[in-house]
Amino acid sequence: MPRPPPPAMLLLVMVLTASSAAADAKVPWDSYRQSLRQPQRTLHLPDGFLMGTATSSYQIEGGWNASGKGPSVWDDMLHRQPWRVEDKRNGDVACDSLRLYRRDVEMVKELGMQTYRISLSWPRILPDGTLARYNKEGIDYYNRLVDEIIANGVQPIVTLFHWDLPLGLQHLGGWSNPAIVDYFEDYARFVIGAFGDRVKLWVTVNEPFQVCEFGYSDVIMAPFYNLQGVGGYLCTHWMLLAHARVYRMYKKDFAQQNGRMGLSIHAYWFEPADQGDLKDLYAAERGMQFNLGWTAHPIFVGDYPPVMRQLVDRASADDGLVRSRLPRFTKEEVTMLKGAADFLGINHYQSQLAKHNDSIPAPSIYRDAKYTGSSHPSWPGYGFTKNTPWGFGKLLRWVRDNYGNPPVLITENGYSDPVQEMRDEDRIQYFKGYMREMLLAVEDGCDVFGYTAWSLMDNFEWTLGYTMRFGLYHVDFDSPDRVRTPKLSALFLRNVTRDRAVPP
Repeated sequence: MPRPPPPAMLLLVMVLTASSAAADAKVPWDSYRQSLRQPQRTLHLPDGFLMGTATSSYQIEGGWNASGKGPSVWDDMLHRQPWRVEDKRNGDVACDSLRLYRRDVEMVKELGMQTYRISLSWPRILPDGTLARYNKEGIDYYNRLVDEIIANGVQPIVTLFHWDLPLGLQHLGGWSNPAIVDYFEDYARFVIGAFGDRVKLWVTVNEPFQVCEFGYSDVIMAPFYNLQGVGGYLCTHWMLLAHARVYRMYKKDFAQQNGRMGLSIHAYWFEPADQGDLKDLYAAERGMQFNLGWTAHPIFVGDYPPVMRQLVDRASADDGLVRSRLPRFTKEEVTMLKGAADFLGINHYQSQLAKHNDSIPAPSIYRDAKYTGSSHPSWPGYGFTKNTPWGFGKLLRWVRDNYGNPPVLITENGYSDPVQEMRDEDRIQYFKGYMREMLLAVEDGCDVFGYTAWSLMDNFEWTLGYTMRFGLYHVDFDSPDRVRTPKLSALFLRNVTRDRAVPP
């Protein structure tokens, strides 16, 4: 695979503070510049390392209005505005896992996986999102699913929120309304009480950046608010506080369950577009802080990254605003946030090239951060899954160095393609490269305790619909029984799990 050119030796590191960019961010690039050549030897999984795969409720379950379920924001938006999706389809039936969940679990067992990450549909359990009414049929379904997973010798990893917010709460403003913190805590307490005797690994929220920036600042994801430069900051602020509130509640009121709880953050690795340009070096670090750091820094350090606070405050003042577009945490909230995770879930698909850009016109996170991200045309792959494994190890080392080496669970990593290819060699090469970079990072001391392949099977990929396939199993969406068939990549990961090793 073509790699970015090796960086030029920079002799000006000791005088960076003299540059005008030095006020923007610290640039610790000495540790991350080199793309190390992978050793040509088999790499082994550590003892106790968890191999798994994942799905999410809206993407596979179907039964959008079955068995007492309430509507979600995705149900509503895609019924009213089908043009939002590339193929104008939706998740009304999807993989029909509400009916075929036993086959799903059977596939996880066929792969020999130790974990299966699922998500709960909030409106399937609490139809309007509140405790005013709970849906017994929904609770019974998830009880059957969790029991089936455990009966097959697999450990469930359960995500509380994977984007399908109850429509009733969206009508109140969703994650931009501070009341969502209370509603989320109510929901979490209810489901932990129902399933926590068997579930020992919890993820509170999946990918705050994608929900908030793409859904509240932009029109890429539901609810398609397009509140540039404001919506994403508000949404993330309340989502972080909701996560922290639930974590503290779990540790206080459910300590006897002896479980672990974290959150899953989508993280790129940002490489400077021009490694000989100091401005791009700073842009890459700002990319890390405004992407991963936006949600990880409050959890592991106690507040938003300093560079983020500085730049958003400055841009807000320049726009004539009397207060920053980036909300502030109280001292009590900082205390609640800091350390509010037993592990960091990382969803990673590819790296990006960061280019300094101080001429973005409209208020947005990218104007605040003064960078644009892109892929190199030589990188193989599709969409947001360009095959750039060299960045994965750098990302994990960056987390180790910036956040005190927290326990990390890779909660998603996978490869998409637009074809229904059963001999998916490109996906195998992707998995092999990324897993090897991960294991080399583990050898370097990164505390990674598990890897989760996205996804178990082809499913509904949000605004891409069914045009992109991530599955280890092919799904025939034209079949009434949604027939699942293993691809070659399923055999590859089964062998990795069985042999506890990734070949060169």
